[in-house]
Amino acid sequence: AANHRIVFQIQPGERLLGEIIFGAAPVSRCWSLEEGAGGVLRIAEGLREYRDSLRKKAGFQDETAGALAAAADQFISYRASTDNRTILAGYPFFEDWGRDTMISLPGCCISTKRYDVAESILRTFMMYSKKGLMPNLFPEGKQEPMYNTVDAALLYIIAVYEYYMRTKDKTFVTGAWAVMQEIVDWYRRGTDFNIAMEEDGLIRAGEGYDQVTWMDVRIGDILPTPRHGKPVEINAYWYNVLRIMDFFQDRLKGEVTEDGTDYGAMAERTGKSFREKFWNEAAGCLKDVLSGKDGKNSDTQIRCNQIWAVSLPFSLLNREQEKQVVETVFRKLYTPLGLRTLDPADPEFQPFYGGEQLKRDLAYHQGTVWTYPLGGYYLAYLKVHDYADEAKAHVRTQLESITAALREGCIGQLPEIYDGERPVSSKGCFAQAWSVGELLRVYEALES
Repeated sequence: AANHRIVFQIQPGERLLGEIIFGAAPVSRCWSLEEGAGGVLRIAEGLREYRDSLRKKAGFQDETAGALAAAADQFISYRASTDNRTILAGYPFFEDWGRDTMISLPGCCISTKRYDVAESILRTFMMYSKKGLMPNLFPEGKQEPMYNTVDAALLYIIAVYEYYMRTKDKTFVTGAWAVMQEIVDWYRRGTDFNIAMEEDGLIRAGEGYDQVTWMDVRIGDILPTPRHGKPVEINAYWYNVLRIMDFFQDRLKGEVTEDGTDYGAMAERTGKSFREKFWNEAAGCLKDVLSGKDGKNSDTQIRCNQIWAVSLPFSLLNREQEKQVVETVFRKLYTPLGLRTLDPADPEFQPFYGGEQLKRDLAYHQGTVWTYPLGGYYLAYLKVHDYADEAKAHVRTQLESITAALREGCIGQLPEIYDGERPVSSKGCFAQAWSVGELLRVYEALES
């Protein structure tokens, strides 16, 4: 701290070795002010012991998966304003965002068997639900949370489902049921940021300058990736949410208050509209967004968002369509270190991420390679190949690039992004929670 001084007194001819330790995590296990605590060597040993305990708890056989399980812990933190655990999105730039937390949590907490951490984070979000939305940014001090995200609340319900499928913790789901009901009800009736279900059962979101999907860059009055309307991944989430609600309603009969909603029928309508309106037969894949504006280029741009319509637990497409999506994403967007956010053949494709902030923001979702969607791709690939041994062997071979990535940039971590054209060296956050979490889910699937 600025107001502290550390003083060593050395007599003429005397030699003295001093160790100045500014911090280590977990602090309680690693250092002490008591004489003889062991200094730097003891800190290193304590950290090794702690990281080994994380690897052991996760139980992965694969060495890289074990390294990722240890890496995941570095994002789990404590937030004083909520008095609970949270997940920091990425170092050194990002705080704990609702969307990032819900995407990161299944891998960072559930795949690593840290179910208590997962539950505590899910309970925190329950307390901050408002008009069917979950916070996109939690408060600092006395500030109010920001709710400008369409996906965090939907991803919350999906995370609850993933938590239940591993733990069978019906008590927690029973406690979360009212909040989940409220989310669906608000999305159906309409809530802030133009989020609402339309007559076809699909969800629209965003208007004006409000960018509420993960491709949310705004530069003044410039929206590099305008996705107002019905984004593909949001409606894939919505369909899965309805199926999950139907799943839980059947298992919680007599234990929770029911409002007469037929979630199964809602899902059928949503799924039918999704297949009719999103499928792009000419391209053999899904449209990125339904803007309601005929001929709008962004509607049919080939982007990575479609992969989650395949990788999610409840399928929207037939098997042949799912295979076409996986194949198109591989041909157009796949790199060994992540998925491109836009087809390189698109005239709006930006091959390089760098320079001043304006140039970086214009490239951020316009071709830049992101590591975290790679998890969805591999999960989708395994799914359409029925988790066959041959498919698993293929994915393991592809994942060798991830092992190499752990040795570049921030050692032992996975980054946020790479250049779209030549994804060689990492950029953006040197350590990103959802990059680690989503790849952990792939390793879990490979070992199941």
